[in-house]
Amino acid sequence: MNNKRKLQLAVLSDLHLGTYGCHAKEISNYLDSIEPETLILNGDIVDIWQFSKRYWPKAHHKVLSQIMKMMDNGCKVYYITGNHDEMLRRFTDFEMGNLTLCNKLILDLDGTKTWFFHGDVFDVSMHSKLLAKLGGKGYDILILLNRFVNWFLNKIGREKISLSKKVKESVKQAIKFVSDYEKTAIEMAVYHGFDAVVCGHIHQPKMEKRFHENKEITYLNSGDWVENCTALEYNNKEWKLYSYFEENKGETHVHSPEAFSISDSFELEMAALFSIEVLKKKVASSK
Repeated sequence: MNNKRKLQLAVLSDLHLGTYGCHAKEISNYLDSIEPETLILNGDIVDIWQFSKRYWPKAHHKVLSQIMKMMDNGCKVYYITGNHDEMLRRFTDFEMGNLTLCNKLILDLDGTKTWFFHGDVFDVSMHSKLLAKLGGKGYDILILLNRFVNWFLNKIGREKISLSKKVKESVKQAIKFVSDYEKTAIEMAVYHGFDAVVCGHIHQPKMEKRFHENKEITYLNSGDWVENCTALEYNNKEWKLYSYFEENKGETHVHSPEAFSISDSFELEMAALFSIEVLKKKVASSK
């Protein structure tokens, strides 16, 4: 019996396969639950920046196998390149069977001209590749640290926390960056005559109507599968922002440290050190 939800279109971005922060099992579960006519992978699918032969778990490989199986079953897959998989941009417009590799995509969805792209082109830090890569490495370590923290908090019956979200929400510059990013994407979409714009990159899932120059435009961001585990779904002329955590509230969503297979001792030592300090503060504040 096929219990999969039939969709006209599904959009996922920022899976970051090949990194410690990727929720590969959750991605796999989500892909098992849907049957889309079209699947759009909107950038940063395999994290080539952080990729290491030392870390490629079976769960990450399974996600790619599932996507290939979906193509074999007739699903049209568009792989839009992002900054973390930018090496693929030299092969843009490559087509093979049901797979199309591209840098951007324009679709007419029931009369709505919709523009899909990853969005790193609007990120000023992307103009300094070294800075961007250093930031990506620091972010990956922060996510790894967060997994250790949440594993321990789960063991002692405490509520999990998101360190990266706390940083983003508390740093004014980060808040301004997100606001500027969304504003720029909307302005560019209106300038080019689109009715809707679908992005990724900033790991901030969103779906809302905006007005710019007296024109209404739909801004959508598919979020990510490192922090939020979200996707965009289009069916029967309507968009839906899907949240894996909301749809599966009974699950723990905490990974044990053994699942990481860490071979870089420096990262492990740094993560352990910071974990102890964060846990001390968390436990002290809850007393």
